[in-house]
Amino acid sequence: MIKSMTGYGKAVAELPGKHLTIEIKSINSKGFDLNIRIPSWFRERELDIRTMLSSLQRGKIDLFISAESTGDATGYMLNKALARRYYEALKELQQEVREENPDGLLPLVIRMPDVLRPESEEIDPAEWEEIRAKTLQALAQLEACRAKEGAVLLEDITVRVHGILDLLGQTDPLDAERKELVRNGLRKSLDQYLTSGTAAPADANRFEQELIYYFEKMDVTEEKVRLKKHCDYFLETVNDTGSQGKKLGFICQEMGREINTLGSKASHAGIQKIVVQMKDELEKIKEQLLNIV
Repeated sequence: MIKSMTGYGKAVAELPGKHLTIEIKSINSKGFDLNIRIPSWFRERELDIRTMLSSLQRGKIDLFISAESTGDATGYMLNKALARRYYEALKELQQEVREENPDGLLPLVIRMPDVLRPESEEIDPAEWEEIRAKTLQALAQLEACRAKEGAVLLEDITVRVHGILDLLGQTDPLDAERKELVRNGLRKSLDQYLTSGTAAPADANRFEQELIYYFEKMDVTEEKVRLKKHCDYFLETVNDTGSQGKKLGFICQEMGREINTLGSKASHAGIQKIVVQMKDELEKIKEQLLNIV
């Protein structure tokens, strides 16, 4: 089953002295592009986080972990130099906008990133297990969002592929009509030439041979058969497990090649009109594939 590359997940972890918010966002990308923003004291677990998120396979992934002190923290040290810089910057901004803060700026400064840091840079194993569980919870939300949107995309592209197959079937009677028109046109031209009084008698067998050779050059049966097989393969692939976006894109390229050849070989207005409709459906499918994992 296909999935969309777009999704969002969020989870909250309550730890001693800390309130952590974990957010994961995913949007379209040609490959797997992971961007992580986490507190500095959390860096030792970055590789573990990247390993967890590798299951997303494709997309531009942003993970944010923000930590906020709850005020009852123990075992923490105050980064006074950083706190002063935050305080001066906030005080300057407060004067510029002329806004009074009746509670003062210090409570806000304490909540700024890295002002309160653990005395030990190592994460407690029990805390890490809680953070890991919440990260997986946010990841599950994102995957559910991807699957839900993927179901909508699946329905749309399936309808469009069936539409191409229906249009392909409409070319069958037009193809027979096209051959008859070509035969009658050549016969009429030959008759006019023979009745002009300057031409030598024509060999009927040779005329039929030339006609067969001409029909073989303009025959589109092979293109129609290949296009149908590509469409059938596309419909099989969308139900496979795993990342199928790139594979479906390659199949679309083959479908487009057969549609273009069909249009160039079929010198018939009705078939050309159908070819244009098939190209329109194919372009809409390609647009949807840009958002598929």
